[in-house]
Amino acid sequence: MNASDVIVLGTGGMGAAAAWHLARRGLRVLGLDRFSPAHDRGSSHGQTRLIRTAYYEHPDYVPLLLRARTLWRDLEADAGRPLLIDTGVVMAGPADCDLVRGAATAARIHALAVERLTAAEAFCRWPALRLPESWHVLFEAAAGYLFVEECVRGHLDAATRAGADLRWGVTVHRWRATGDGVVVETDAGVFTAARLVLCPGPWAAGLLQLPHVSLTVLRKSLFWYAPPSDWSCHVPHGLPCFACDTPAGFFYGFPSLDDRGLKVANHSGGTVVADPLTVDRAIDAGERRDVETFLDAHLPHLGRRLTAHATCLYTMSPDHHFLLGLHPEHPQVALAAGFSGHGFKFASVVGEILADLATTGRTPHPIAFLSPGRFAG
Repeated sequence: MNASDVIVLGTGGMGAAAAWHLARRGLRVLGLDRFSPAHDRGSSHGQTRLIRTAYYEHPDYVPLLLRARTLWRDLEADAGRPLLIDTGVVMAGPADCDLVRGAATAARIHALAVERLTAAEAFCRWPALRLPESWHVLFEAAAGYLFVEECVRGHLDAATRAGADLRWGVTVHRWRATGDGVVVETDAGVFTAARLVLCPGPWAAGLLQLPHVSLTVLRKSLFWYAPPSDWSCHVPHGLPCFACDTPAGFFYGFPSLDDRGLKVANHSGGTVVADPLTVDRAIDAGERRDVETFLDAHLPHLGRRLTAHATCLYTMSPDHHFLLGLHPEHPQVALAAGFSGHGFKFASVVGEILADLATTGRTPHPIAFLSPGRFAG
């Protein structure tokens, strides 16, 4: 048996951040993961993730996002390399769509700097992006993207420097709470600690021990397209990140960052996954067709030369909001799961919250609306 102050199960986006925040507070941290660092088997990979603050999903996320941005900049300084790039984010769709209505509400409640544009004004600024005249457009300048794998590596490297013991290739079988701590059984032995932090990603259903919470794992696809040789004439001032809430689905994308080109994906839809270990990672012809139909309508000059494809997993909670807090039955266990495809941008602050919960049992951050016990009964 091996004793630590805190065991972190899962060292992807959330677990890596938790390990850093815990280790920098002087705790003995053991991090366990069945895959290699910054792996591509879960949800924290694929080059980039959006970060925005005018949050259409729920205005209560905004204070967490403001803190997350500060913490990403702290990690950036520690890592010595860029992690968060503010290109701005264009958000567009019909006036009554969830994206436009929700983002405008969050901006109003929290006094965020968000610019309203007509489709014609958006075309003048970003001529590569074609939007219907009837659509409403919002632009948040203090938004952009995170280099997702580099963020995970940054947290892992910082945690190691702070003294965390991080181990990969370790499969967790089960855990149990004891009177004064936890016991974790793995294929590498049995480990004990005073506290446990669960960040299991797509494996949450089997590890959270929350029978009243039903989680669904969805397979999602990311596509990259090489721009044509005359692309610069269509994006003379650069193309920001974008999100479009269309009648055919919610599509989002990123500017071209390397020879793979521009990344585009469909946030809606997805295929239910029975076992995260056996996901089909081949290109789905229907998913590709949906993305290219969107490109035909809204980025007509991009071209259709597909250069890369990746598969990632969304772990969906029943209400599509996170599970973040103490375990309802075991106060020595903190958990973060069910991020429902919009969680990575929060990883930096989630790590801080988990460290708060594991050390004091409470956090000053406003997370009551994300309580893991909200589905009980």
